[in-house]
Amino acid sequence: MLQKPRGRGRPSTQADREREWGDAGEEAPSTSRGTGGTSQGSRASLSSPAVGPRTQKQLEVKVAELVQFLLIKDQKKIPIKRTDILKHVVGDYRDVYPNLLRLAAERLQYVFGYKLVELEPKSHTYILINMLEPVEEDAEVRGDQGTPTTGLLMIVLGLIFMKGNTITETEVWDFLRRLGVYPTKKHLIFGDPKKLITEDFVRQRYLEYRRIPHTDPVDYELQWGPRTNLETSKMKVLKFVAKVHNQDPKDWPTQYCEALADEENRARPAASAPTTSS
Repeated sequence: MLQKPRGRGRPSTQADREREWGDAGEEAPSTSRGTGGTSQGSRASLSSPAVGPRTQKQLEVKVAELVQFLLIKDQKKIPIKRTDILKHVVGDYRDVYPNLLRLAAERLQYVFGYKLVELEPKSHTYILINMLEPVEEDAEVRGDQGTPTTGLLMIVLGLIFMKGNTITETEVWDFLRRLGVYPTKKHLIFGDPKKLITEDFVRQRYLEYRRIPHTDPVDYELQWGPRTNLETSKMKVLKFVAKVHNQDPKDWPTQYCEALADEENRARPAASAPTTSS
């Protein structure tokens, strides 16, 4: 996109937004649902002198990472420890950890309908409480479909779509490492993440996984599988990406137009179906 975005310190071009969502080494953007976006006071706190030399954009990236991390960790309903948050997400941003946690809590509540609650005073362990009655479409957008792995699958599907419908396995792991998910480490929720993504999701036909020829070292690419196209849509996945990053789906015009075209194609067979007389 070549037009100037609407405020909130968003990336200025389509290419910027794609890099920020898809490249782990780059920064990710950040969607609003009604009044649920980051408040004026929150944005002021990001750019106040107390947070040091970091840019507002860098801090909003960390908030987006923290939101994704909390959503993933909550899948098994096991309390989330502050030590894990600091280790896997916050890192060198410990000096602004209270701000990051507060802003992530706001986004979880207003965008996803989850309230971040500390289990006991000063316990430094947290859980997410669902504040909304489950609505089918909202549940799909949140990646909340009853299995602990759905949230991870939605993130991978989002990465693929935002990168032009194909992404290398290396890029996937570069991004997931930022969320504390590693290809060579057993994960409390997902077990063997590499097996889950490159074998289980592939066997279930959510993903296609194939070797990229003439690469050294060897690399693989991932695309959506046929089951994904049946069970969800590009628009729903784009809405998930947008909600995580506190932006509007239209802020990615290339993907938005593609998702609209996909919606039209899905509707066309039903609309053009021949009528039968009784």
